[in-house]
Amino acid sequence: MIIYGIKNCNTVKSALDWLKRHSVEFEFHDYKSKGITEAKLKDWCRQVGWESLVNKRGTTWRQLDDNIKQKITSEKAAVALMQEKTSVIKRPLIEVNGKVILLGFDEKEYAAKLH
Repeated sequence: MIIYGIKNCNTVKSALDWLKRHSVEFEFHDYKSKGITEAKLKDWCRQVGWESLVNKRGTTWRQLDDNIKQKITSEKAAVALMQEKTSVIKRPLIEVNGKVILLGFDEKEYAAKLH
């Protein structure tokens, strides 16, 4: 299981704490230090849709110029933005054997899918 996110994100911290408390083994992939490939982003888009991956509630999205926001209308545009500004990717994203099983953090969902 790989957890994708940013280590200083509060939501990611909550998810990692939950996983540790429940003795769930995982590998952590930090977008900030390791980046993310276009191929990985496209794969996730096929699985959950680019609209789900772009975190429009976060600070990074809110700080974008309106002209940039208006151009994010396709997977191609979203993938380019997510590669350039990795903190706009919704997090954490949990992947098992290449399949996205969870996006974001919700204790009930984690309990249901990870126990």
